[in-house]
Amino acid sequence: MTQINANESILTFINVFKVEPENQQRVIELLTAATEGSVNSAPGFISCALHKSIDGTKVTMYAQWKSLEHYEAMRNDPRPLPFFKEALTIATFDPGMYEVVKTFDFTKA
Repeated sequence: MTQINANESILTFINVFKVEPENQQRVIELLTAATEGSVNSAPGFISCALHKSIDGTKVTMYAQWKSLEHYEAMRNDPRPLPFFKEALTIATFDPGMYEVVKTFDFTKA
């Protein structure tokens, strides 16, 4: 389960895939297949969550990794590559690497 906490030494990726609405579900399927097929068992993988925009034009993946080195090792693994390549034929990719600096939780009484 994805947990967002400040002051943890983890690397966060917020990757936005821009798509035509008719391709949104396919991008979700490809990212799911890559994640369930190999990414989720890669060393250093912590968690990820997929989001889809209501208007159908974006798919966003929030992913957590222990380090940049772990993430780069996964990117060099040939197993998820076909899924990523196909996704990029129907979507543009805007990656972002982040660290959490502050969280706000107002659900506690």
